[in-house]
Amino acid sequence: MNKLVSKEEHLSLIKQIVSDILEIEPAEMTPESLFKEDHDADSLRAIEILASLEKAFGVEIPQEALARMVNLQGVYQVVQEAAGWES
Repeated sequence: MNKLVSKEEHLSLIKQIVSDILEIEPAEMTPESLFKEDHDADSLRAIEILASLEKAFGVEIPQEALARMVNLQGVYQVVQEAAGWES
């Protein structure tokens, strides 16, 4: 039986990936906290996040999507679109 992965499970994995790359505790990040302003992320980290998400979810994310990947909500939306998840 194939179990569907919930939005919460996807968000949890995305949050873990992003917090590992930004070297912060997942609890320090909210869905709205900004990676650059609140967590000192630079463009290299943003590319690392993009590459890690592509690998974790088996999707291809265009570089232009980086502009929308400023917080967890944005990242989730970009991955959701790339993966074709239901909202």
